[in-house]
Amino acid sequence: MSADVPSVDLTAAGRFVAAMQFEVTDADGSRVTGQVDLGPDQHTPWGVVHGGVYCSVVESAASVGASLAVQECGQFAVGVNNNTDFIRPMTSGRLDVVAEPVQQGRTLQLWQVLLTRADDGKLVARGQVRLQNVPLSGA
Repeated sequence: MSADVPSVDLTAAGRFVAAMQFEVTDADGSRVTGQVDLGPDQHTPWGVVHGGVYCSVVESAASVGASLAVQECGQFAVGVNNNTDFIRPMTSGRLDVVAEPVQQGRTLQLWQVLLTRADDGKLVARGQVRLQNVPLSGA
């Protein structure tokens, strides 16, 4: 994690977010990186990772970066649209996560997130999240 950015502990957000097993390794308002370990706990009844896991990781990575981008303004970012494409199925393994902004404005942001297999770099899913900047409670 960057020294000038507070720690991002997604496990503190609740059981659902913790169940994704998405770990942020570095984050600021212009890039978020991390990893997620996939396995049977995230499977559909047919033995592949559920697409909702990919959507949730995409949403989380974009939300972290977008919120860090506006936190000095007393704001955080909430997703208003998430489009995630599933490129190839997985049963288990580690994914690398990279999120970067496409556009950052005063009220809205657009972030792109890529999920690639850690062992060979092949794209598993990609997502785009539109987020709205909103005031923090008490700000």
